[in-house]
This record gives sequence, structure tokens and C-alpha cells, in this order.
Amino acid sequence: MAKPMAKPMATQSQTHFRSRRRTVVMAVALALALAAVVTAAILTHDTGAENTAWALLAPVIAIALALITKEVYSSLFLGLVIGALLYARSSFTGTLDAIINDGLVASITDSAGIFAFLVMLGIIVCLVNRSGGSQAFGRWAQTHIKTRLGAVLATFVLGVLIFIDDYFNCLTVGSVMYPVTDGHKISRVKLAYLIDATAAPICMIAPISSWAAAVSGCVESDTYSGLELFVRAIPYNFYSLLTIVFIITLAVLGFDYGKMSSFEIKARGGDLSGSDTPEASGNAEDTTGSSRGRVIDLLLPIAVLVVTCVLGLLYVGGFFGTDAWGGTDFKGDFVGAFGNTDAYIGLPWGGLVALILIFIYLIARRLVTFREAMACIPKGFVAMVPAILILTLATSLKNMTGLLGADQFVKGIMEGAAEQLDLFLPAIIFVVACGLAFATGTSWGTFGILIPIVTNIFPSDSPVLFIGISACLAGAVCGDHCSPISDTTIMASAGAKCNHVDHVATQLPYALTVAAISFVCFLIAPLINNWVISLLIGVALTVGTLLVIKQIVRKKSA
Repeated sequence: MAKPMAKPMATQSQTHFRSRRRTVVMAVALALALAAVVTAAILTHDTGAENTAWALLAPVIAIALALITKEVYSSLFLGLVIGALLYARSSFTGTLDAIINDGLVASITDSAGIFAFLVMLGIIVCLVNRSGGSQAFGRWAQTHIKTRLGAVLATFVLGVLIFIDDYFNCLTVGSVMYPVTDGHKISRVKLAYLIDATAAPICMIAPISSWAAAVSGCVESDTYSGLELFVRAIPYNFYSLLTIVFIITLAVLGFDYGKMSSFEIKARGGDLSGSDTPEASGNAEDTTGSSRGRVIDLLLPIAVLVVTCVLGLLYVGGFFGTDAWGGTDFKGDFVGAFGNTDAYIGLPWGGLVALILIFIYLIARRLVTFREAMACIPKGFVAMVPAILILTLATSLKNMTGLLGADQFVKGIMEGAAEQLDLFLPAIIFVVACGLAFATGTSWGTFGILIPIVTNIFPSDSPVLFIGISACLAGAVCGDHCSPISDTTIMASAGAKCNHVDHVATQLPYALTVAAISFVCFLIAPLINNWVISLLIGVALTVGTLLVIKQIVRKKSA
């Protein structure tokens, strides 16, 4: 009997050692963070941290602590406090005022529309689950999607098809596909990666999307229109294009690496969350639904939501006449309306109409009673509370970083580098855009800062201009994809119903692999000046890199 007891005792000892080591690491991390804050406060007390490297201290500490402690709420709040402390130059009342007014209140005000859309989507998901539509789709998928590869590719294809807006993509794909991926024992963090990787990267290469509109609005050029510059930059957007190649190749090769591998092993054993944190377990929902539900009861509500949200975005942009603000008229102009729209207004507009129609449909089908439908309202709200809280804190931290002038600091670096670099500049632009988007959590803010700089650096007749714009856009998407404080990263976690920090930690190795290959492509592209050859080299590097990683993983597991 002694032998069987040895293994559990060893396992318990190992667990205790890991816990103790993690506590030590957390203590060291907090001590270093405190030392950095004290140093920054002393050095910037008289001069201020605005427009200096210290402006990036708050998001860097917040991100580092989130990855080390795996506790996102306290990490983001601590980052907010640090940013406010630097902004107020250590004034107690000034710090409190910055946290509350410039941070939390401004964040809630700015993001109110997305909060409303999140709640509406949570209610719709709860309604569809209650009607039995999700369960019916899961049963259908089990007979038609019979392999893990099929489930991964189906999720990928749906993500590609919903290219209108990244927020809408993250939440809709998660709601539709989690029964399928759960049925094939694919971890929730893997689902979150698939959602995240087909959200912003796909929107960034779709000419008709809210992202194309945002980019077009940032272009200051007498030679090219914003949309024309966006379209001509697509073939060189290596990060977005190679992410597609990466997902397909990884799925076909049938392996995972990094932290994702351990989560997938746990998922095959039935533990889909694979996390010990309360947040992950708190995302589970009641899946009890009507036995009379059919696949159409899932697909029709989703279709209604897609149609009404697109119409909402077009309406707000002025496609049907005067826009929602009583200003510009883009009647009949599809592209112009998308360039003028506001997703923070258009998505709630479409979400509310969809919610009302779905209420009527499900009650008329007698799949839910009126009382059950009303009970879904608070349940849907509660399901979205973690995402809303993280989004509030992340947006507050972004606001504080903006007040400290991190964007102006990076702008100065870029303008200085442009005087000394030429063909290497696209690769440098890519790295700078990655860093800025990662630290601030916003890709739109990143290319809003860098695009005017890029168009001024390169002559309008230079072929490198399009490569430079692509490097800016690709870097913005990459940094946004990796950042724990990015709204799309947060939405992907919410859509997949997984722990947010687990999602960030598992997708980082994948995103960084594609980023490294993209950097090489941006070094090569100005020398070759041919997008077909450059992209083929990128594809070959992506496939070859994954083959090498697979061999390394196989040797380690042997």
C-alpha cells in the first residue's frame, strides 16, 4: 500500500512548491512595481510625466501584473491608480479626481453604448439557450461536424464571414460556436483564440467594415482617398493575412504548443475551462432549455441580429438619409455610410430591435413563456458583468495613458527615426505600432496616431508608402490582439466564456509567432517591392515554422 500513497504525496508536495513559488514571484513583482512607481513619482514630481517614457509605466505594470498574478481586476485598477498618481503629480485629491472623473466616469460615459449592446447580447444568448436552440444546434453539429478539425474550421469560417465589426464578431461567434467546440472537447481558451484571431485581423482586411471606415478617416493625403489607401495596403498586411494561414495550418497539423497545449489536454479529459480561478467557473451558464427547440431557433435569432446590426450601423452613418446626428447625408452610399457610422450607437440600435423581434418570435413559438423571457433579462446582464467590469477598468487605464501623452511620446520617436532609416522603416513602424497598441490596448488610437506620420514620411509616389501603411495597420492589430487591456481581447474572452488572463496567456505564443514572421516580411517587402512574392515567402515561413515547432513539441513529449 506504500507505493500507491507515494504518488499523491509527491503531487501534493509539487502543488505546494508551485503555490509557494508563485507567491514569491507575485511578491517580487509587486515590490518591483512599487519601486518603479516611487522612482517615477520622485523623478516626475516637478517636471510631470506627460509626453515622456513614464507615460507608459501604468499600462506596462498593469499588463505585467495581470500576466503574473492572473488576476485582472486588481491589476487594471492598480495601473489606473499609478497613471492617476503620475498625472496628478502625487497629489492625493488630484489622484482621486483623476481616477473617478477622468478614468471611471469618462470610461462609463464613452463605453455606455457597448455596455448596452453587451447586455442585450447576453439576454439574447440566455433566451436562445432557454428556447433549446443552442442545444438543438449542438445535436445537429454532432452529426454533421464529426471531428475537432471540422469544429475548428467551422469556427474560423464563421469568424471570417462576420467581418463587419470586431465587437459583433467576438460575441456572435462565441455564442453560436461554443456548443460545437464544447461537444468536440475543445478548450474555451482555444475558442477564445479562434474568435480573437478572426475578429480584428479579418476586419482589418475587409474593405467594408467599421475598421476600414476608421482607417479612412485617419488618412491625410491629397493623392489617395482613405479607402483607396486602405485597399492598396491590404496585400502587405502580413499579420492579418498570415494569421489566417497560421490558424488553418495549425488546425490541419493537429497540435498545440505553449500554455494552450496544457489547456487542450485538460479539455480532452472533460475540463473545458482548465482554470482554477473563480472567474472562469463563474462564466458557466444554465443550459437547460426547451426540448422542442430546433436549429432554426438559434440560426434565425442570429440572422435577425446580424441584419438589424448592419442596418443600425448604416442608419447611424446616414445611409437612409440624414445621419443620427442630423448632419451628413450619405443616402445610398454604402461605403460612405460605414465611414460615417459609430459602432457605439449603431450596434445598440440594431441589438434592441433584434431583442424585441426575438422576444416576439420565441414567445409566439411557445418555446418560452413571457415570465421566462423576462427572467432572462437579469440573467443576461449578470452573464456580462465580468466583461463590463474589465472593459470599464481597461478603458479607464487607456484614458489615463492618453492624458499622460503616451501617444505624443511615441510620435516623437517615430519622427526622429524617420530621418535616419529608409527601407527598414516599415519593420520599425510595425514594431512601434505593436508596442503602442499593446501598451494602450487600442488599435484605432494607434493607427490614428501613426498613419498621418507615415503619409508624411513617404512621398505619395513611393511604392514603400503602401508597405508603411500596412506595417502601421498590421502592428496595430498585432498589439491589440496581444494586449490584456484591449477591448476586442476582453470581448473574445466574454464570447468564449473563459478566464480573461488565461485567454491572453494562451494566445500570446501564437500571436508572437505570427508577429515575428510578419517582422521578417516587412524587412523583405521594401527590397522585393512585390506583394505576391513577399506574401508567398510569409506563407512558406509560417508553414515551415509550425512544422519545426511540431517536431520540437513531439520530441519533448516523447
